[in-house]
Amino acid sequence: MDEAPPPTSPTGLSVYVAVSQLLGLTLLATTGAWLGRYRGGVAWHSPLQFNAHPLCMVLGMVFLQGDAVVGQGRKGTKCSGGDGLFSAGIIAVFESHQTKGIPDMYSLHSWCGMATFVLYLLQWFLGCSFFLFPGASFLLRGWYKPQHIFFGITLFILSITSCLLGITEMLLFKLSDSYSHFVPEGILANTLGVLLVAFGLVVGYVLTREEWKRPPLAEELALSMDFKTLTEGESPGGGSQ
Repeated sequence: MDEAPPPTSPTGLSVYVAVSQLLGLTLLATTGAWLGRYRGGVAWHSPLQFNAHPLCMVLGMVFLQGDAVVGQGRKGTKCSGGDGLFSAGIIAVFESHQTKGIPDMYSLHSWCGMATFVLYLLQWFLGCSFFLFPGASFLLRGWYKPQHIFFGITLFILSITSCLLGITEMLLFKLSDSYSHFVPEGILANTLGVLLVAFGLVVGYVLTREEWKRPPLAEELALSMDFKTLTEGESPGGGSQ
């Protein structure tokens, strides 16, 4: 007996996913061009260490996290390679500030960025606790799953917001009054901000299309049945207990 063919991608989904990847790669290239052309490049344990901060955050917090939340909705996986980049970006900015004698955690960008980082760690810890720890009950997993999805999308939005605040802060510190004169660096950095917003909008659109959500996996169907059994007091066979 022939096996059933694999399900095809819904109409339009592949196009939007391809657009999101094109936007993501373009914003990474724009970030590299900005840091390389106007900020001297990136190097660790040097005066250029700070530049690792925006590069790691755009790559880890936005691009890879955006891919992760789309992958979670479409394939049931959420494995972001951005964890290490996220941490490296935080280390880079604190070490750079310490070396140069710049105070920490005084700006709106730093508050939003640190809140995003702390909430991201909390989200990761809770996700591991509920979905990977064998002792977690089906009742708790069923209750937490919608919260996990909601906060994942919220963190993605906060990540883009923090990046936009950081870009503006960097431009105001360096360009000051010349920023209003449409200097090339300002235009390039503003373009990066527009790309960040566009990437977030495309990812958000993919996530909110109900018909593009993947069908539940077998283990998730079993989880739903167990959750119903526990909450409604029904036995697996359908009779009341």
